[in-house]
Amino acid sequence: MADTLAGTVNDGAESIPEFPMPRADSCPFAPPPALRALHAETPLTKARIWDGSTPWLVMGHADQRTLLADARVSTDEHQPGFPHQSRAMAETLDHRPPTIFNTDAPEHSRFRRMLTAPFIFKRVEALRPAIQKITDDHIDAMLAGPKPADLVTALALPVPSLMICELLGVPYTDHDFFQEHSVTAVSSDATPEESQAAAGALLNYLMGLIDTKLTEPGEDLLTDLAERVRAGETTPPEAALMAVVLLIAGHETSANMIALGTLALFQNPEQLALLRDTDDPKIVAGAVEELLRYLTIAHTGQRRIAREDIEIGGQVIRAGDGLVFPLSSANWDPDAFPEPDTLDLQRPARHHNAFGFGIHQCLGQLLARVELQIVYGTLYRRIPTLRLATTLEEINFKHDRLAYGVYELPVTW
Repeated sequence: MADTLAGTVNDGAESIPEFPMPRADSCPFAPPPALRALHAETPLTKARIWDGSTPWLVMGHADQRTLLADARVSTDEHQPGFPHQSRAMAETLDHRPPTIFNTDAPEHSRFRRMLTAPFIFKRVEALRPAIQKITDDHIDAMLAGPKPADLVTALALPVPSLMICELLGVPYTDHDFFQEHSVTAVSSDATPEESQAAAGALLNYLMGLIDTKLTEPGEDLLTDLAERVRAGETTPPEAALMAVVLLIAGHETSANMIALGTLALFQNPEQLALLRDTDDPKIVAGAVEELLRYLTIAHTGQRRIAREDIEIGGQVIRAGDGLVFPLSSANWDPDAFPEPDTLDLQRPARHHNAFGFGIHQCLGQLLARVELQIVYGTLYRRIPTLRLATTLEEINFKHDRLAYGVYELPVTW
């Protein structure tokens, strides 16, 4: 069946599916129905993206892991044929120098070494008391405030924002500035001019902070980067760009997971009860992995390009072919996760692809896990009557963002 479908896709342009596909309003947590139907036919096929090009769509869990770990698969977005996320991403390409996110080894290894220290296990685990205090303080403030409350602004956004600011050495008092520009920089609806202006504002802001760290050092990543600039290991724009991406990713991803995960648990009250009624950190940690699998907020697909011909799944990916990896499809692959449409917090789900796979796997995944473990392990126990203050149909989802989530989550108790 896979060979037949792939042949049909390649031979008849009109039958090539469009990507991304829309989610179903009736089940906003699931991957798009058309994507799931396509995956049921074949784990690997061609799809048409925004610019009319037809990269390979790699949907199967095993195939994603095989290719994401293959050195012949590149993240170099400057190569002709690279399947860019949007017109804005393609047209601002010349303004994005090499970074940890668009280079391969050995250059990627150099960037990763610069950024790894704050995210190692020992240092992240040491942050648990600080994250717990921030979480409790914001829950206290929410309980003392009016009802209903918006969980996004009351808890989901400030907790990871405060932590990434602390790690980087960015003043949290500037959070309105960097959140506003972060939203524009990652929006699929932004024009190239809007995206470039937002990214430029953030870049200049971080360059100014790095320059300040040269004379006013602290215990943070920007100080580390400033010292590397002083030593000639990197340039100010290069260092600032790495900080920009970490700043955006560090608060956007966890914030969306906190709010979207809470909404998913509201729709699955028996699973919510498992978290509300336990103080076992192992149960909470396992629940986080299942929620990461089930929701997979990086929903527009990781993008790559083949450097050489690669045979996989009965197909030949040619050198220069683009590759798109919809991580949600792999995380709902029944071969890897039986009954994937069931949210089961007791399911062993650590082998999900929510953080990607291979050498470009998410640098901040340990921090994200700890943040989610603390928030999910605290919120529902502290407010056992927490519930949605509106209907699911009234929730506005982030279909237009690189990270899926909700714009607001009205809650009461």
